[in-house]
Amino acid sequence: MAKVTLTVNGRKVSGECEDRMLLVHFIREKLGLTGTHVGCDTTQCGACVIHMDGKSVKSCSVLAVQASGSEITTIEGLAANGELHPVQAAFKEHHGLQCGFCTPGMVMTAVDMINRHGGALDEKTVRAELDGNICRCTGYHNIVKAVLSANAEMHAAKQAAE
Repeated sequence: MAKVTLTVNGRKVSGECEDRMLLVHFIREKLGLTGTHVGCDTTQCGACVIHMDGKSVKSCSVLAVQASGSEITTIEGLAANGELHPVQAAFKEHHGLQCGFCTPGMVMTAVDMINRHGGALDEKTVRAELDGNICRCTGYHNIVKAVLSANAEMHAAKQAAE
């Protein structure tokens, strides 16, 4: 058994696990954070996307022991002070979800995408970068609208703060 210590959603946590345990299972089973979903275990669907040290990562492709010492943000860590993150709010406003299974991974991917591209996002880029996230319900149109809306709001807020 290996000891894993992480900072998850701003809180330092530790736990023991087998060396072969995937980070997604550690998050769900050891930490009880079930917003990160297990869809495929083969990095194809994107339901398990989290942020590790500030970058989006498919947590089914990382061993928990490999992540030890990292800062992890899950979907549960995005909202602050009872307010949805702008990407979460945009998904709600633009009906960017149906069954909700893919939504946490889509939101985490979108936050990373917006952080990396700033205000320079367009529909083509959003669609290309969502390629590793599968939604079986929506057809992506409203997801793309939500990402572009959140991008505009976050970019405007950043410019106003400067």
